[in-house]
Amino acid sequence: MQQNPHGYARFIFNLIAPIYSLLDNYVKRAFRKSFANVLEVVDIKDKDVLDIGTGPGAWAALFSQNGAKRVHGVDIAEKMIFEAKKRYSPKISFSLSNGNDFSEFPDNSFDIVTASLVLHGMKQQYRQKIVSEMQRISKKYVIVNDFYGKTPWIVRFFEFLERSDYKHFKQNFLNELSAEFVNIKRIEASAGISVYFGEKK
Repeated sequence: MQQNPHGYARFIFNLIAPIYSLLDNYVKRAFRKSFANVLEVVDIKDKDVLDIGTGPGAWAALFSQNGAKRVHGVDIAEKMIFEAKKRYSPKISFSLSNGNDFSEFPDNSFDIVTASLVLHGMKQQYRQKIVSEMQRISKKYVIVNDFYGKTPWIVRFFEFLERSDYKHFKQNFLNELSAEFVNIKRIEASAGISVYFGEKK
């Protein structure tokens, strides 16, 4: 696990991809509460958006459905990409990622780089690499939909199975984000979930 954290994550998310797929409409309803905050803070109309850890594509779809010009999602799990393409291609494009290397994307290639319920799952050293890549790829904004505050027990159980870093994430992520971005803010969306915003320096 320590030598290949992305390999374990890839295994887990390939395993649960069909379940995520079945829950797509439920997940999208939950995401809408967070996305209402996104629309209040950032104008996404005609923007280019990269969604990191896109899963079956529900978070990326909200950007597409609310006026983004181009949306691309990446994920380390082949089966997640398969499920996302079934639902949202060709309007949204998707591709496999190998973890925290996004060298395929040039500097400043997307107006907005986003991630939903992804960054809490990795240790801080890997998370910081991804945040740095988000900063490099973004022209202006980073938007992260993720944990904050009290986490329900059933979610804590699944985070234990995934070996996530969610406890440290909740304590430290605002500081981690401020190392790469300015005008940092966090807006509570629902119980245990907040949206984090940052602008490129």
